Amino acid sequence: MKAVKLFSVVFLAVMFAFTGTAIAAKTIKLHHLNKDDPFDNPTGAMATVFKSLVEAGTNGSVMVQTFPSGQLGKDKDALQQVKAGVIESGIHSVGGFASVYPLIGILDVPFAFPNISKTYEVFDGPFGKKLAADIEKKTGLHVLGFGDSGGFFQLTNSKRPIHTPADMAGVKIRTMGLDTHKAIITAMGGQPAAISWSEVYTALQTGVADGQMNPVPIIAFAKFQEVQKYLTLSGHIFAPYVWTMNDKFWNSLSDSEKEVLTYA
Repeated sequence: MKAVKLFSVVFLAVMFAFTGTAIAAKTIKLHHLNKDDPFDNPTGAMATVFKSLVEAGTNGSVMVQTFPSGQLGKDKDALQQVKAGVIESGIHSVGGFASVYPLIGILDVPFAFPNISKTYEVFDGPFGKKLAADIEKKTGLHVLGFGDSGGFFQLTNSKRPIHTPADMAGVKIRTMGLDTHKAIITAMGGQPAAISWSEVYTALQTGVADGQMNPVPIIAFAKFQEVQKYLTLSGHIFAPYVWTMNDKFWNSLSDSEKEVLTYA
């Protein structure tokens, strides 16, 4: 009888320990707009690697729950959720991020980078740190970093091959809602049409827009080749993802947990 009681006490103690660990674990609910597939798209790869590194690096004290494919809404909606602490983190396009930080449009200087390696030097270096600090100051959001959205933006369209600005005449190109993106297309001779990401494929399919601009990996995973005939390797802008975190949640982490998240 004593053995049974002792076993019961030990069993309850073990169960309490496991329950206590589960309760103590911090959870990051992470928004991004694309599939949770590391082989399909950049944000899917970022989210998958982040989850693996964070959970392993913190020994389970911080867990990551991903919400892909815009399950929590559009970027601007998810940003408000991060600010309010409804979710802890999000990977945002510059188009969505402009809703809380319009100055992000300063990045849209055409042909600013000679090659993709220079973009890493810029956003991982002093400029990136100053930009992150300014974002945090003006929005209250902690910036984990800037992610490569797949390289430079290229043009696709269904009307004609584009070799010179004259070929852009009368071509309606889908852009994000950024005024800078619209200005770039106008300067190239085209007609900008701001359309949300979830509606782009249908817009190209139905002729609401003749073309769009995005990095090649995004063009590929979105299957735009099904509704677009021509690809122009223009390489005209680089628009990184902005990875944010609720500042209160960030400050609740231990120094060692912050180190793991920053590395991840």
